[in-house]
Amino acid sequence: MIKRVRVAVAGVGNNTSALVQGIAFYRHTGSLVGLRRPTIEGLGVGDIEFVAAFATSEEKVGRDLTEAIFMVPNNFPRLGGDLPKADVPVTRGLVDATEVDRVAAALAGAEVLLYAAPSGRPETARAYAEAACRAGVAFINTTSDPVARDPKWIERYEAAGLPLVGDDLASQFGTSVVHDTLLRLLAERGLTLVSSYQVNLGGTEDFRNLAENANTKKQSKLNALSGAGKVELAPLGYLPHLGSQKVAHLNVEAQGWGETAVSLDVKLKVHDPSGAAGVNIDLIRFAASALREGRGGYLAEASALLKSPPGTAV
Repeated sequence: MIKRVRVAVAGVGNNTSALVQGIAFYRHTGSLVGLRRPTIEGLGVGDIEFVAAFATSEEKVGRDLTEAIFMVPNNFPRLGGDLPKADVPVTRGLVDATEVDRVAAALAGAEVLLYAAPSGRPETARAYAEAACRAGVAFINTTSDPVARDPKWIERYEAAGLPLVGDDLASQFGTSVVHDTLLRLLAERGLTLVSSYQVNLGGTEDFRNLAENANTKKQSKLNALSGAGKVELAPLGYLPHLGSQKVAHLNVEAQGWGETAVSLDVKLKVHDPSGAAGVNIDLIRFAASALREGRGGYLAEASALLKSPPGTAV
């Protein structure tokens, strides 16, 4: 019988809401819609059990995880009916690095820590990575803050025999994946790229945070794209009325045979947290499988699901 993966999550925002609800949905319905890998090393989507959760919002701390995911400013929609209680009270998250030992103690019993807080807080990301390492837990960094591409952290996790995954999700079907596919298609078909840009608009709290504090996010998005030097990224736009939906506009200008012009415009509209959950469910199972096999350090099998794996720019 498969032993469920025991997961702790740092950050109880929209991405966590989509993940928690989605696992319950697939467990209840048995649906395979929207799944790339129904099983990984024998682990199904429903074989995930949340055992700890951390947040800094006073409205969420103390509530059951299945209640906290619906608290404002979260705006990811309900995927079905009422969720059964997880019996996982949300604990106060790290405020600074002095609380690492407290969080490490709270991770007792977990196998994987999914760091899903907003990007732009590198010290906090590293503090959670430290807590996970001390607790003997695999660490997944879903943000653009550099952890898993830092050789020092890779060496520490290798020495500890713990899996390390990151940085920054390449959403299941997001702007970066679509944009990079188009750019690669141009090159494969022999066209010459002249210029390209992307515009991203969204209404989640993460979009608001990134619009005000882009930090490493722009570089991380560039890490995921071909056509270096000819691709521009407009600043992220926060539009609250979009809710959990993201609207992206892509433009590609190229030249074909005889230097004739080729122009392509694409509009993409998705629920951003769904795209994150569709990737996180695989990263969690990769990390858990590696931990159970005794494989530590960076997991190469995760690279295709990330914008900024080791070797990319910070």
